[in-house]
Amino acid sequence: MSSLLDLPHVVDCTASTCGYNHDGCHAGAVTVGGHGSAAECATFIPLSVKGGLDKVVAQVGACQRGECAHNESLECHADSIRIGAGSSMDELADCLTYTPR
Repeated sequence: MSSLLDLPHVVDCTASTCGYNHDGCHAGAVTVGGHGSAAECATFIPLSVKGGLDKVVAQVGACQRGECAHNESLECHADSIRIGAGSSMDELADCLTYTPR
């Protein structure tokens, strides 16, 4: 199990309609989920009100995509991840670092 200090940081988020994104992701941690070819950011909240913590760079708290090359025991072991627009209109924010094995 990783310690909180070892969790990968979200270094970029271009999901401009997410309530946690204001000049970067300010959620305490994000969860990556989804199914099929998309690894959705399950923390995405489509709100105009900005939330999160002022002095936080988000980390990956959980990854439910066990088939990702960066996933070990449901924890992300990438150096960092990027969040961006989903691959379809139904997916508003995806983990762009997701790499199927």
